[in-house]
Amino acid sequence: MEVKDVVAEQPATRISQVFERARRERRGVLIPYFMCGYPSAEQSEKIILAAIEGGADIIELGIPFSDPLADGATIQQAGHVALEQGMTLKGCMQIASRIAAQSDAPLVFMGYYNPILAYGLERFCRDACNSGICGLIIPDLPPEEAESLQRAAYAYGLAIIFLVPPTTPDERIAHIADIVAQGPGGFLYCVSLSGVTGSRSELPPHLREFIARVQTYTEPKNVPLAVGFGLSTPEHIAAVTGFADGAVIGSALVKLIERAEEAQQPGTIREYISRLRNAADLPVERQ
Repeated sequence: MEVKDVVAEQPATRISQVFERARRERRGVLIPYFMCGYPSAEQSEKIILAAIEGGADIIELGIPFSDPLADGATIQQAGHVALEQGMTLKGCMQIASRIAAQSDAPLVFMGYYNPILAYGLERFCRDACNSGICGLIIPDLPPEEAESLQRAAYAYGLAIIFLVPPTTPDERIAHIADIVAQGPGGFLYCVSLSGVTGSRSELPPHLREFIARVQTYTEPKNVPLAVGFGLSTPEHIAAVTGFADGAVIGSALVKLIERAEEAQQPGTIREYISRLRNAADLPVERQ
């Protein structure tokens, strides 16, 4: 694969700038996840913009897929609804483009590799860049097999953000930290526990120790890290941003959208994100 066009601007640097600004302000970065096209294309745009108004720093945009191996039942159902309503990769690009036209918050696609491969790696990265996307999270693409997508993504200034579960060996963490550090920006996504996504009442007891192990490799390279999978309350956000740079929340937001009447969904999400942002803004002393 040959990438012919290389962009001068590096969209991924916008992600790094968010983390740098948050560090100066001594707070955590809040990264909510929303499924493109759920509960509908138009409504998902309204909800995402409401989340940005509520204080979201970075938005993770889910690309619906028929076989989402890393997703729990809640996000799987949201993706199923989106697909039933005709959401496609092009539709996700359109949603991203409309949000980017109204907000400066960096946008990150989270999707599975097969649809991207079928779309065409270079074409996908070009169109994502043109749609305002700053980075990509591909949960079923390991670093060892990511070279082709990585080359296309870096040509368009996009970050590749890898998931790191607690079972990851130290040498693999070091390798992933090197990849991120050599790229145009981004962060390392620490999975709070092994398994699929889904909100939980308590954080895993090993989480702080796991994050400290990862930071052994990321801090010398100035690579930020965010924690996701299972976060659902302001208390979770406050705890996680006490020892990590950012927090990702997904399933809890999907459940809120599902329970709220359509007219109330944007306001419900705006208020909830505001509460989470206040938790991330609490003064903390990093150990």
